[in-house]
Amino acid sequence: MDRKSRRGLLANGAKAAAIAAGGALLAKETAAQPAKLEKRSPYPAPSPKPDRPPMYSRAVAYGNMLFLSGVGAHYKGTIEEHTKTVLDELSKNLNDAGSSLQKVLKVTVFLHDLQDYDRMNAVYRAYGWGDVPPVRTTTAPAGGIPGGSLIEIDMIAYI
Repeated sequence: MDRKSRRGLLANGAKAAAIAAGGALLAKETAAQPAKLEKRSPYPAPSPKPDRPPMYSRAVAYGNMLFLSGVGAHYKGTIEEHTKTVLDELSKNLNDAGSSLQKVLKVTVFLHDLQDYDRMNAVYRAYGWGDVPPVRTTTAPAGGIPGGSLIEIDMIAYI
């Protein structure tokens, strides 16, 4: 073989290797791209499906983010009883969706009466929020809380 042919062979081989490596890299980048994010229910679909959809969801997931609907306690009781009922229900909703209180990022507390703040906090502190507790906003809506509850809480967490 003459020199010209060997150079051509080496040059063409290098080009082919570069093209193959580029194709492999492109395939890897394409496979690594995340799936399209969509709003979804984190819970299994009911069987059979209801005739009409519910008015609201108890939770909606978007990617690994989880948004929990507000929960109240609709019975006669104390703020301590209502707070425990609400936090237990939210904890169950988190667990059902594959999350937990330790993965909660944001909590919003709506109190019927701000005078209940310290007693609500005594119950709230007893729950396991993890090493870094979630951020929290507490307010008392002027119109009260629907359904006669003394408290309503919603949360944002991750799965």
